[in-house]
This record gives sequence, structure tokens and C-alpha cells, in this order.
Amino acid sequence: MKIKELKREHGSLTATLSGRMDAITATEFTTQLESWIADDQKSFTIDCSQLDYISSAGLRALLIIAKKVRTLDGKLQLASLQDSVQTVFAISGFDKIIPLFANLDDATTQ
Repeated sequence: MKIKELKREHGSLTATLSGRMDAITATEFTTQLESWIADDQKSFTIDCSQLDYISSAGLRALLIIAKKVRTLDGKLQLASLQDSVQTVFAISGFDKIIPLFANLDDATTQ
């Protein structure tokens, strides 16, 4: 999995994920977002259009970050999920925990 910062504006950081988010790469995701949080970043929009797979470890990593940013009055939201990843979110109920948007434009206007 790769995570890349795309832009920062209006107090929010937009980043993109690509590849697979599994037990190995979920730690990398958590570490990267925690470093951004340590730099006073509180709100994140994650473009998942290139994320091919997410495991339960990936879901747990997202939940950890979502809880951290909520305590800071921030937010974590995801955009452009591929069908297979969207299905995992729906089956697990995470679509009710983390805001999901059809595309990046919709997410960044929230």
C-alpha cells in the first residue's frame, strides 16, 4: 500500500491510498496519519479510488484514526471506494461509522 499527500486546504488534508491495506500495511497507514496528527492536522479526506483491498486490520486502523481525530474535533472521511472495498464497508457496518463519499469532490465540499 502507498499513501500520498495530495493537498492541504481549509484545515483538511487530502491523501490517496493505493494497493492493499492489510495486516502489514495497516500499521504503515496508522503511523503516517498519527504523524500528520502530531503536526496538528485534525481532518482527513482519503481518496480510495486506487485501494484494491482492505482487511479487518485495515478497518481497525481506520477506526483507530477516526476515534483519534474525533477527540480533536476533526474528521476522517473516505471517497471513491472501489466496489469490492465498498462491499467490505457495507458488510462490516463501517459505512455507518466513517463517512463515505462517491467521489473526492463530494467529500471535499463537506
